Amino acid sequence: MMKAVISGTGLYTPPATIDNDELVEAFNAYVTLHNERYAEAIDRGERDALQPSSSAFIEKASGIKRRHVIDREGILDPERMAPFIPERSNDEPSVQCDMAVAACTEALERAGKSVADVDAVIVACSNMQRPYPAISVEVQQALGVEGFAYDMNVACSSATFGLQAAVNAVENGAARGVLVVSPEICSGHLNYRDRDSHFIFGDACTAILVERDSSVAGGKGFEILGTRLKTQFSNNIRNNFGFLNRADERGVGAADKLFVQQGRKVFKEVSPLVAQTIQEHLDGLSLQPDDLRRMWLHQANLSMNQLIARRVLGREATTDEAPVILDEYANTSSAGSIIAFHLHQQDLCSGDVGVICSFGAGYSIGSVVVRRR
Repeated sequence: MMKAVISGTGLYTPPATIDNDELVEAFNAYVTLHNERYAEAIDRGERDALQPSSSAFIEKASGIKRRHVIDREGILDPERMAPFIPERSNDEPSVQCDMAVAACTEALERAGKSVADVDAVIVACSNMQRPYPAISVEVQQALGVEGFAYDMNVACSSATFGLQAAVNAVENGAARGVLVVSPEICSGHLNYRDRDSHFIFGDACTAILVERDSSVAGGKGFEILGTRLKTQFSNNIRNNFGFLNRADERGVGAADKLFVQQGRKVFKEVSPLVAQTIQEHLDGLSLQPDDLRRMWLHQANLSMNQLIARRVLGREATTDEAPVILDEYANTSSAGSIIAFHLHQQDLCSGDVGVICSFGAGYSIGSVVVRRR
């Protein structure tokens, strides 16, 4: 039977960065402006005064120290608090296309392959610049890939869900090689005026090349032992922005048209569900938690990852066993677990087993168990 192998990974990192101190300075300046602007309404009890943030609060709550973004000036402008990413003409490649091509190029180089070895492109991420034509088809054309392409969105689990789709395509013979790309511009849907979430996200793009095992030299890449997906509906992470917004003007510009979440509920409900999914996945593959050399977990919250790893392993995980990139990249939605995999795989030996796991809105969970060839 034909088996699927991850033969290469790529990462595009925007050059601009914002550390916690810079973000807090901008947010607190906005808080001061807001409280001065609405001072009379606040005094009358008609509005609540906004509270300042702090770097210590951010790091304690999330483990994040800084993030990479497409644009920092717009985010740090207290009067704007949103990235400025100019629209491009229809004759120019989209921003997500440019990010995707950069990440895909590295993935192909690391695999020692060319676009001639690829038959499909899946763009899997939380937000697309447009509904159609598909970003994936644009990326396909920009790369020069023959075959087919499509977009998919399962929020923070998009990359692992995309990986399963790639595995299916390779193992059933629909494609020799598939690029799974996650161009996450999370700064575009983050409410930088919300104290509880203004620090969460960063921007990045990952790419994974999945090929049939016969096309990958022995000792190269990671055999995909199995994938497991789980979804369970919840409103605790939501974004209501969509094409129907114009049909009711009352909602235009409302806070729910950006990222909103009930963080404590998400933590309590998702963490055990993720740990259970990984444990059941391992059981289904006749593996034990002690067989795991590494866990590349979704980089949303440090405490969440530590709890999940502890539940799976039955003890505290070391940073070698469960590497963290959250401090440098923040939450990059579906790209997070793949960034961790991309940056922390070279030291693994033949036969080492690991799990790539992402989770988020939906709720959605994607688990991919791999073994170093």
